[in-house]
Amino acid sequence: QKFMHFLGDPQDKLRVVHVAGPSVTTSPCSSVAGLLKASGKTVGLTVSPHVDEINERVQINLEPLEESIFCRELSEFLELVEKSELPLSYFEVMVAFAYWYFAKAKVDYAVIEVGLGGRIDGTNVINREDKVCVITNIGLDHTQILGDTLPKIAAEKAGIITKHNVVFTHEQPEEVIEAIKQASESKKASLHIYHQTRDAGLAHLPLFQQHNFGLAVEAVAYVLDRDGSALSDEVVSTAATTYVPARMEVVGYKDRTVIIDGAHNGQKMETLLESIQDKYPGKSIAALVAFVEGDSQRMQEALDELLGKVSSLVITEFASAQDVPKKSVTGDSITEYAHAHNFQNVTTLPNPQDALNQLLTMPQDILLVTGSFYLLNHIRPLIMKV
Repeated sequence: QKFMHFLGDPQDKLRVVHVAGPSVTTSPCSSVAGLLKASGKTVGLTVSPHVDEINERVQINLEPLEESIFCRELSEFLELVEKSELPLSYFEVMVAFAYWYFAKAKVDYAVIEVGLGGRIDGTNVINREDKVCVITNIGLDHTQILGDTLPKIAAEKAGIITKHNVVFTHEQPEEVIEAIKQASESKKASLHIYHQTRDAGLAHLPLFQQHNFGLAVEAVAYVLDRDGSALSDEVVSTAATTYVPARMEVVGYKDRTVIIDGAHNGQKMETLLESIQDKYPGKSIAALVAFVEGDSQRMQEALDELLGKVSSLVITEFASAQDVPKKSVTGDSITEYAHAHNFQNVTTLPNPQDALNQLLTMPQDILLVTGSFYLLNHIRPLIMKV
């Protein structure tokens, strides 16, 4: 907040849609940005973590800034960081840079993905009453930071709600809705609960993206109506084709079907596997996985979903420096958990390239790369070169 004041509060010069939910909310963010773009608006989008390259964190109309522009603008911005003499984290620098650049570019709207939680997240520095909040399905995630129950986590996510905001969320368990309702009432905010229906026009999307896209339509329809325009059926159809990297992303390899998705907890893994079964009924699955060290419950819940649906498992390891340094759970730990749950068809290859090569030789119909989103930083560039 001190640094944003130092910059002149560029975040408060923007009309913002602020999106919170389970970590990696890229799917609903991309849907919101896609709908606004298809409506003829200029849209800034910031997401985290990035999949391949850091410039994905500052996008205009769903396109990352060109490298030359990104480097030039970031160099100028880092001089301001140095001048401020404030101790900022990597994440805070990148969030502030996105706000600063979006204000400089005079975008019509900025779509902001929460990094972790909401209440004390680095993105939560917006003080405009016309901010629109989107809160997606709440699950048990980052429990060591956000709390160990759904109401506690929901309250943290709902911490993005500020005075007189308008809030959109999915129909969810009553205890989750109650936490979001209490936060909305305390800020005199207006809460809208979206009731999902299966839309035949969205049947080409994975189930979870249909769910998220429906919520995005509700939020954007409100925003455009408020600002003097309307959301047309044509725009909705156009935006429904918005490309979302690393969220049930299907990559062709020879005649194989490879799916890449950063499903790292039980809720996300269950949703991903339901979507795969819906799109590819009766198909066998081999999976390549790795998980971030530090949350054994989250990993175990994801594995519980995965082990019941796949016939082979390839385990790898990684280290990442995004946001804060991270490393993966050891392959031996995952193997031990799988064996303890009577799943024996496991191969451990610590090098991601070796693990990918092994996966690509597997006989199953679907080859799935999943687990930590940070694993995809290692695997996705490799698979794109194959």
